[in-house]
This record gives sequence, structure tokens and C-alpha cells, in this order.
Amino acid sequence: MMQLKMFTFNPVQENTYVLWNEKKDAIIIDPGCYFTAEEETLQTFIRENELKPVKLINTHCHFDHVFGLKWAAKTFELQVFLHPIAEKELQFAATSAIQWGFGIANYAGPFHYLNHGDTIELGNDKLKVLYTPGHSPGSICFYCEKQNFVIDGDVLFLQSIGRTDFPGSNHQQLLQSIKEQLFVLPDETIVYPGHGPHTTIGNEKKFNPFLREIA
Repeated sequence: MMQLKMFTFNPVQENTYVLWNEKKDAIIIDPGCYFTAEEETLQTFIRENELKPVKLINTHCHFDHVFGLKWAAKTFELQVFLHPIAEKELQFAATSAIQWGFGIANYAGPFHYLNHGDTIELGNDKLKVLYTPGHSPGSICFYCEKQNFVIDGDVLFLQSIGRTDFPGSNHQQLLQSIKEQLFVLPDETIVYPGHGPHTTIGNEKKFNPFLREIA
């Protein structure tokens, strides 16, 4: 069984996740560390819990989700897993960050691609990859059926949804992704988003004002 720890990093208040199993093997998802103190916080947690990061994966590659990507890859000697389209997003992350007043050192190492239906394994535990474009063209979610949770990046939030005013975003596509990929999950499924507190699929079906037409 996996355990989960959420960190909220950088001025955009992005959620970075660490998952680990009983063997202490760990996955880092969306490393958003911007300040040195945030890098130290993540590294200290991993060291004190004797974790061994074995995979580095991203839900998408908007700048707030990749601030710490280069650092994490170097520090833990990992390569990046993402959707093929998200690699293109990463190429523009530095430019986007500058427009928002941030600096960023982009990861430039090897990539491994994740597509819809793929399985990410961590020992005996599994995450299913769900392709959920809309907020960004390369957005993917990671669903653990066994433990009833999904890490969904910036697709679905507590009573909100991902922004669709960025280049490559598409509002109708986002609604379709939520309807066809997330709202088909059990109502009790916990949603761990890229910003803000966690919620459940059932809660968002009932109370999300942006999703009344599809709930």
C-alpha cells in the first residue's frame, strides 16, 4: 500500500506529491520547488523517511509544476516521465515563467512518455494514466483504483476547474475530460489536485458550480 505526502510550493501555491510503498521506493509528482528552502524541505523529508525516489513524473508542464524538475532530476538521479505533448509544453515553460515574473532552469534530459491507459508501477502498487487534455494539451492524471484516489494536476479542483485561458487550453475539451475520465470514477475517489485542498469525485458532482451541465 502506498502512502502520500503533499507539499505546497512556490508563489503560485502548487501541490507537489510524493508517493511511497512499504519498501521505501518513491515517486515524485510535479516538483514545484522554487526556493532553495523548498528544495531542502523536500530533500529532508525524503532523507528522514529513508525514501528512495525511483520515478519522476508530471501531470503537465506549466511552469509552476516544473520549477523543481531540473533540480529533482539531478538530485535524485532520475529522468522525467510525461505525456508526449507535455514535452512541448516544457519547452515554453521558461518563457511563460518570465512573463509572470519568474526565472526557471528547464530540465533538458531524457524523456519517457506516458499515454492513456499506461500503468505506472511502484512495487505491487499501480497508477493508471488517464489522458485529460483541456487545461493543457498534455495533461494526464494518475489513478490508483486499489486505494481510491487520483492525482489530477490542474484538471479538477475543490468546487472549481482548471483555467482554460492559456495557449493550447480548451474549455469544452476540459469538460469532456472531466466527464469521460474523472466523473466515471467511483464517487468516493479522493481527488488530489495541483492546487488547493483535496476533494472527492462525488463532492464535485454535487457542488462544483462549473460542472452542473455534465454532473
